[in-house]
Amino acid sequence: MRRALDSLPPQLAASLENVAVVVEDEDADEPDLFGLCREEPFLPVTIAIYRRPLEQAFPDRRELERQIRITVLHELAHYFGLDEEEIDELGYG
Repeated sequence: MRRALDSLPPQLAASLENVAVVVEDEDADEPDLFGLCREEPFLPVTIAIYRRPLEQAFPDRRELERQIRITVLHELAHYFGLDEEEIDELGYG
């Protein structure tokens, strides 16, 4: 995940305010989910990347790293207000 964040264009990284990107084992409600952008009043936006489903779906290390990057970008797109259709058009669906 660190490589995915480090690869963000500087202008995009600079526009992230009050965002926490965390790695969690899995989502309790949707254990197959790769990531989630959570917004709650008075708290930082949290982008959770779920380790277990990603590792299970992508056992090849290179594919896993590629999918982690896609997942991080997908969830950041939600942070910036894009919906699923717009994210799919960008190729991060």
